[in-house]
Amino acid sequence: MFPRVKQVRYLGDYRLELGFADGVVGELDFEARVVGRGGMFAPLEDVNFFRQVQVDPEAGTLVWPNGVDLCPDVLYSQVTGQPIRSEREAQTRASRPKRARQFMPANS
Repeated sequence: MFPRVKQVRYLGDYRLELGFADGVVGELDFEARVVGRGGMFAPLEDVNFFRQVQVDPEAGTLVWPNGVDLCPDVLYSQVTGQPIRSEREAQTRASRPKRARQFMPANS
C-alpha cells in the first residue's frame, strides 16, 4: 500500500501538517524545498501563495494553483522516516510466505 495524503493544514511560514490515508499525521517544513529553487517553485516563495496548498483527491498529494505537485510517496517517507519502496518490492514482500523463527534453547 502506498499511503496518500488525505488532509493538509497550513501551520505558518513554510510548515504544513499532513494527514495520510493510513492515519499517520506529521509536520514538514518546506522552506528548503521551495526557497531559492526558482522555476515552478518561485511563486511558492510567497507565503501567501504557499498557503494555498490543497490535496488532490485523485492523486492523494499536495498541489498548488500554479500546477506544482509533490510525490505522496516522498512526503510519506519524509514524515515517517521510512524508505520508499517500489510497487514491485511491496507486492513481492506481500506475496512471500512468512517464515517461522526457530529459537535455540540456551545452553545450561
